[in-house]
Amino acid sequence: MTTALLVIDVQEGMQPLTAHDGAGVVSRIGSLLDRARKAGTDVVYVQHDGTEPGHPLAKGKPGHAIYHAIAPRAGEPVVVKQNCSAFQGTELDALLRSRKIDQLVVCGMQTEYCVDTTVRAAFERGYKVTLVADAHSTGDTQTLKAADIIGHHNATLGGDFATLKKADEVGF
Repeated sequence: MTTALLVIDVQEGMQPLTAHDGAGVVSRIGSLLDRARKAGTDVVYVQHDGTEPGHPLAKGKPGHAIYHAIAPRAGEPVVVKQNCSAFQGTELDALLRSRKIDQLVVCGMQTEYCVDTTVRAAFERGYKVTLVADAHSTGDTQTLKAADIIGHHNATLGGDFATLKKADEVGF
């Protein structure tokens, strides 16, 4: 199996440090990036483009940039999307298949939107998915605390759609 690390929507405008355990999540993603790069594993970034006028993640806005602490290196592809799924309307599937990638290690933001949707879409396309249980995050909503959202999605996605691993358990 050929693996890629998929880093979803960790952008300046997402204010990753304000998400649940934000500093810890960014640190764990940084560790995953270091280990993947040292092992020669492909790293692919996904970047949301908020197309609505005034959207903080719109191209040209400061919030659109990948979060500076984990920014891509030269040659690492960045797939720009406009939907929750990193596959819908993008070249992600073609990019992965052209590199013979059939396994994804997924981390990023926002748990209940783009992480969840991308994990399910990858599973539907036949990829073996590992969701890094402690390297995705979100914020509180009016009805649920972020920790509950993350726990729920780990429980829902783990097993049927993805293998769950903590960041320090992921090998490349």
